[in-house]
Amino acid sequence: MQPTTTAPTPAATLHSAATAEAARAPHGAALQHYQIIRRNGAVVPFEPNKIAVALMKAFLAVHGAQGAASASVRQDVEVLTQAVVRALMRSRPGGGTFHIEDVQDQVELGLMRGGHHEVARAYVLYRERRAQERAAQKAEAPAVAHPELHVTDNGQRIALDVPRLHALIASACAHLGADVKAEPIVAETMRNLYDGVPMTEVYKAAILAARTKIETDPDYTYATARLLLHTILKEVLGEEVSQADMATRYADYFPTFIQKGVDNELLNPELLNFDLARLGAALKAERDLQFDYLGLQTLYDRYFLHVRKTRIELPQAFFMRVAMGLALNEIDRETRAIEFYEVLSSFDFMSSTPTLFNSGTLRSQLSSCYLTTVPDDLDGIYESIKENALLSKFAGGLGNDWTRVRALGSHIKGTNGESQGVVPFLKVVNDTAVAVNQGGKRKGAVCAYLETWHLDIEEFLELRKNTGDDRRRTHDMNTANWIPDLFMKRVMEKGPWTLFSPSDVPDLHDKFGTAFEEAYTAYEAQAARGEIKPTKTLPATDLWRKMLSMLFETGHPWITFKDPCNLRSPQQHVGVVHSSNLCTEITLNTNDAETAVCNLGSVNLAQHLSADGQIDHDKLKRTVSTAMRMLDNVIDINYYAVKKARDSNLRHRPVGLGIMGFQDALYLKRTPYASMAAVQFADQSMEAVCYYAYWASTELSAERGRYATYKGSLWDRGILPQDSLDILAQHRGGYVEVDRSTTLDWDALRAKIARDGMRNSNCVAIAPTATISNIIGVDASIEPCFGNLSVKSNLSGEFTVINSYLVKDLKRLGLWDEVMMMDLKHFDGSLWPIDRVPQDMKELYCTAFEVEPQWLVEAAARRQKWIDQAQSLNIYMAGASGKKLDDTYKLAWTRGLKTTYYLRTTSATHAEKSTGRIGQLNAVPSAGHTGTGSPSAAAPVATSAAPEAEVPATDIKFCAIDDPGCEACQ
Repeated sequence: MQPTTTAPTPAATLHSAATAEAARAPHGAALQHYQIIRRNGAVVPFEPNKIAVALMKAFLAVHGAQGAASASVRQDVEVLTQAVVRALMRSRPGGGTFHIEDVQDQVELGLMRGGHHEVARAYVLYRERRAQERAAQKAEAPAVAHPELHVTDNGQRIALDVPRLHALIASACAHLGADVKAEPIVAETMRNLYDGVPMTEVYKAAILAARTKIETDPDYTYATARLLLHTILKEVLGEEVSQADMATRYADYFPTFIQKGVDNELLNPELLNFDLARLGAALKAERDLQFDYLGLQTLYDRYFLHVRKTRIELPQAFFMRVAMGLALNEIDRETRAIEFYEVLSSFDFMSSTPTLFNSGTLRSQLSSCYLTTVPDDLDGIYESIKENALLSKFAGGLGNDWTRVRALGSHIKGTNGESQGVVPFLKVVNDTAVAVNQGGKRKGAVCAYLETWHLDIEEFLELRKNTGDDRRRTHDMNTANWIPDLFMKRVMEKGPWTLFSPSDVPDLHDKFGTAFEEAYTAYEAQAARGEIKPTKTLPATDLWRKMLSMLFETGHPWITFKDPCNLRSPQQHVGVVHSSNLCTEITLNTNDAETAVCNLGSVNLAQHLSADGQIDHDKLKRTVSTAMRMLDNVIDINYYAVKKARDSNLRHRPVGLGIMGFQDALYLKRTPYASMAAVQFADQSMEAVCYYAYWASTELSAERGRYATYKGSLWDRGILPQDSLDILAQHRGGYVEVDRSTTLDWDALRAKIARDGMRNSNCVAIAPTATISNIIGVDASIEPCFGNLSVKSNLSGEFTVINSYLVKDLKRLGLWDEVMMMDLKHFDGSLWPIDRVPQDMKELYCTAFEVEPQWLVEAAARRQKWIDQAQSLNIYMAGASGKKLDDTYKLAWTRGLKTTYYLRTTSATHAEKSTGRIGQLNAVPSAGHTGTGSPSAAAPVATSAAPEAEVPATDIKFCAIDDPGCEACQ
């Protein structure tokens, strides 16, 4: 007789499937350091398979057994489980305990992020029902005295001093307003403790408890930062020290910190020759309280010096160490160090990440960007790859020009064979960037540039595709198109375009403007007669269409423009700009003898407005003057891993002063991003920054001498950056539509430059500021707000970020409550679907995908007028179509932009969910509010042969957000 068998129930099948999916989640030895606190206080091992089971049950509740058992649901459960486990582990990178509620919060968040809104709703309702059941059971049960909690401290088991813990948390909440209370943090902290917990875990639990409250009120971020500061002080000083005592303690600690850094071969011994007592007395302990949680945690995790993983550096000592490193060559070093410390610690200006990492250390590689051009011979190619490795090792972002390397199928004279083209070498570059990370602190990062006439351009466009021969793909590096104006004119006029191998047309690489056009058309004629082979001719619009399609599909190659970068370059008399850098803001000459270098730092624009919202010109001039001195000092102090970089930097002395907090400044001015008022502010604020930067450089020139190649530059010829627009228009023969208005006395600056010269060949470039803006707590660079309530991911974990300006306004109107918070979560930080929010607030607090992309281009064009280099301009586009892409990038060209950066897109389904109605994103309505809406009425958008059909929608593409390991753009 056959044994009887029982068919598995649907629930059992689902449990088995969920367990299988969980097996693929992050696990292993790392999970042994994590535990779960159950609601009864029991501490049990962390088991990801239980997360998978919970998720599968949630899908079962909505879709039924048959629907939940589908392959797509199993895949969703696998992806969600992995995401939840990764998020939990990132929140406690060194191990620790999670309360069961923390895990469920992450499951809920994962479902919402994944777009499973029905399942998320069912899961929320289930949690609420179970909470009510537990509350009812608790009410019926007889009261039980809670046992006293014990902690382990310095190897001793002692009772937890609850009043002392409460006092610590209360001090962290002091002076942050009536809505920031200690009690909920204390309650959440106690919920996450268990008997015998180490005291270090108690403090960590308090930080994490405060962190969970940030979404309810943004000021909780400062309470969280203060609790983190308490832990940092204890780690660095070896004992608990109150913030009140730090005013005097800093002065005593600082000299010992410098000595310890030197003794452990971390700091330059030359720092010991400063008057350390004077510098220690200048430290302002109260500025430790300026940090929000994301900023301080980022500094702690990645910037503060440590000895065997124990931090030795405190926040104000960090800023002074950076300042000292930049003042090493000053005559009055202490005075200058204090001056530099003041602008850093006040958040008025921030140096870029390599400078913050390495200033004052034994190997002070302080520069951010390196640009190279690769020759067309094997020795030169591999020498360039070696240079990439050396520069990347010490935290430099790389831009490589590959246009000179001969194309696939072209003749190799030395072997009488045919070239394999550029792509196989780019695969080696890609793998080198992965292998040699930036000092073990962040991923190596490189961008390859190729000019549009190169015969390999079509394959170059496909490098980032996920399909095709993986040996001809580069998944870990960036790519960018280097587009001559002639190509854009052929696109506008629907003309042909011919592709060449650079080995047949070698002079095109170094030509621009009308000289390029003349040479290129002559080569076209030769190709038509069969005198040049191989070549290929195709409609320019076809290649343009493929450029835009690949940009949309893969995020690469970026769109950058060769001729404005060269025709407006102050240094065109001594060379050619062959590419931009990793983040498309640097435009410097490169050649076989020179690797271009740029040193970056950014002014916090929000700190330079007066009470009435106008630019505080006096303060801005002071800040920019100090910042330019700091940047100029970097050139002489910097460690150069490659001689060609040193030679170039000392010869031309370029720097890149940028801005951040542009969106914050607009909030303070009550000005919507999508408005002519914002465009005008972009114009006037950048005019002021550039004016004072150029003024500071000419003053440094009077003090220190002109840079070596000043003679013959545009500066020397009395041509300032805004004047160079005339040169661009002359060479293009039209297609330059840029506002030319000014507000400052540029004639006075011209006269001063004519008298004193310039210290720096280039002065201004707007970098992305992805990390340094986090440190000081403002929106990055010139970016619009990404989301009024969002989660940022970086190497320090995941952080809830909420728009404090918005919450302040909502409180003022009596609209900030739990329902509003849940609405913001559901609508991805958008206010438009929330009826009770006033129209003017919806316009003021538009998020990036709700702003028509033309506004981003118009504001950037006003800035570019003044900038002697370029700017990292991200394009946000919701519901992208071929026509919309075509219009936007042609507008960028006709407005004289030099470069663009990432194209960030959202899917149509995302747009519909975020707004409640299709078409709302990227289309801020203008009714009822003067000056908003599309700028196209005042500024016609050029259109021509673009694909009219909708481009298939993709998800949002973000570098630093989707890839927490990448923050190469500072």
